[in-house]
Amino acid sequence: ESGKQQRVSVGYTAPLCMVVNIPRRRALITDAIGLLGRAVYKESQQNNWYAVGCGFRRVHHIIHEFQPHVIQRRPDVVENQPDAASQFNVDASGNLAKEAAAIGAFLIYISSDYLFDGRDPHYSEEDIPSKTKLGEKAVLKNNLEAAVLRIPVLYGEVEKLEESAVTVMFDKVQFSNKSANMDHWHQRFPTHVKDVATVCWQLAEKRMLYPLIKGTFHWSGNEPMTKYEMAYAFNFPRSHLRPITDSPVIGAQCPHNAQLDCSKLETLGIGQLTPFQIGIKESLWPFLIDKRRRQSFTSLLLFFLMKSIYFVALFKEKRK
Repeated sequence: ESGKQQRVSVGYTAPLCMVVNIPRRRALITDAIGLLGRAVYKESQQNNWYAVGCGFRRVHHIIHEFQPHVIQRRPDVVENQPDAASQFNVDASGNLAKEAAAIGAFLIYISSDYLFDGRDPHYSEEDIPSKTKLGEKAVLKNNLEAAVLRIPVLYGEVEKLEESAVTVMFDKVQFSNKSANMDHWHQRFPTHVKDVATVCWQLAEKRMLYPLIKGTFHWSGNEPMTKYEMAYAFNFPRSHLRPITDSPVIGAQCPHNAQLDCSKLETLGIGQLTPFQIGIKESLWPFLIDKRRRQSFTSLLLFFLMKSIYFVALFKEKRK
């Protein structure tokens, strides 16, 4: 394969068309301009995979030429016309699963912890969801060799604060001249995108060695916190924030605590955890308005970085 050249359409950080040498390990990321997609793209490149990123509508034109070993798919989230978007995602994911199966590619489909009702947390892959996840069903029905990776709310290296449900609240915290309500009921497990990207890469590497790696998996940060508690990690005055401890109105989509059990992946030696205080400071530093805070913000970041090194070493030791 190393001597063969193919013309591949590329939709991310590369010209529209380019002639490339197709290497042994190839990954196709269908949401490469999104928060998670960018992280998976970067992780793949750093681990010597040849990664191509594109919008989903161009996948069909690339997949048969590029012949990827791994395809990562995260459904689009569309606020307006959610029903139409949902049906499109289900159909598109099912069709992608068929195409992946046809060329023998390992499909990693990204799903959510929101399919659980949050009444009995620490959900394992065997627990029956309270909501039917049509995208998951479409993928596994059309491709028995695929993997579904369920994850919670993500944050990380955002291009704009609105990209993440975690970082979007930063302006409410740093601008203390206006009072703001902050949820203090919903237990979330904020997870850094680079950790999920690492898990995707590790899962792909395992699959290259062990074809029985397939089915449903969970990965999540391990620090439970409400949005109000997340705000504490920002190291800003919080007197203008009002914690809201009431449960949402009936019919709200938000489960109280949908903590995921990640032991299945940990048993396989897969996983990475970034402490929230480290990850959120790295993510928010570019958005600091008050430059005088940057020095103290950086000092705190270095302090927590040293703690992070310790916890990562401890986590690796436990996995042995």
